[in-house]
Amino acid sequence: MVHLYPHPLLKEDTHESLTIQYTHSGEGTLRSRMHTSPPPVPGDKGGVRWLLLIHQLPAKPAYLRVKIWRRLQSLGAVAVKNAVHALPANAGTQEDFEWLLSEIRDGGGDGLICEARLMDGLSDDEVVSMFNKAREADYDTLIKEARALLTMPLGEDAKGKTEVRSRLSRLQAAAKQISEIDFFGANRREVLEGVFSQLQAVTAPAGQEIMAKKANILTAKNGTTWVTRRDVYVDRIASAWLIRRFIDKEAKFKFVTAKGYKPRAGEIRFDMFEAEFTHEGDLCTFEVLLRAAGLSEAALRAISEIVHDIDLKDAKFGREEAAGIARLIDGLVIASRDDNLRLERGFGVFDDLNAYFSKRRR
Repeated sequence: MVHLYPHPLLKEDTHESLTIQYTHSGEGTLRSRMHTSPPPVPGDKGGVRWLLLIHQLPAKPAYLRVKIWRRLQSLGAVAVKNAVHALPANAGTQEDFEWLLSEIRDGGGDGLICEARLMDGLSDDEVVSMFNKAREADYDTLIKEARALLTMPLGEDAKGKTEVRSRLSRLQAAAKQISEIDFFGANRREVLEGVFSQLQAVTAPAGQEIMAKKANILTAKNGTTWVTRRDVYVDRIASAWLIRRFIDKEAKFKFVTAKGYKPRAGEIRFDMFEAEFTHEGDLCTFEVLLRAAGLSEAALRAISEIVHDIDLKDAKFGREEAAGIARLIDGLVIASRDDNLRLERGFGVFDDLNAYFSKRRR
């Protein structure tokens, strides 16, 4: 075992040490293993493996620092310490860091690459959260730009629609680039895709056939497997409740990674990329399901407004209950990583809400 502190490649204001076991593997590169706490990713009992790039740059030229910073941003790396950047370990990210380390050395700097497991100072959960917050900020920037397009006057001719489609195409290309470095499935992607779908509908209306198709999907036999992303939060918990209580009383739920899942025959996806039911325009998944199922009860509408205000964070309905319900959901999410347990406890919350609003409106 060896402590990498103080280390000549770490700046003086780095306060916490890294304890690793390592072996050399190639010039200037360390392959290291850390002991780990319980894993943050369900189903991955070995914890998250991280690649750490530890580097130092010369004081001049100044543009080199900007160049390396931009390269780190484009790779989706996050800074876990001064001059220590992390990526989840795989062959692609390793190659990315190796190329970047080559650029650093060509510019007169130095560095090393470690493959590590976190032991102390930072947890896997905290680093995953850093990645997700960075990607959520990226998605929010595009959401703001996409919503601005919705306010553009289209005019009587096709020129306005053509301009919006052109800008939409550029935003979709930018979203694709972000998704490629969205390693842990940040939550705001579904919101962005919803705004994209609204823009597509505005510029090329598809009529009523899409809604009819969604309604037809909901006529599937009871006991269908409904698939959504792991680490469920308010919209997925509420949507699963709506499905089990009002749409498919024998529904089974399956939780998968956010990227790359290919549905099996008969499965229905919700609140995830390319799902049959997910965000549309400024509607959250719960609202989309409610509309597709033709459910119009006042209590369900009230719940949909609360879920919307929590999930989209736009205060569209200004529901005074939203802050309290959000804290309840936060509490049950913190209490358990088990998605089935989160649903079980969340169903109780929404059962009580439904009872409250149903009684109040009698």
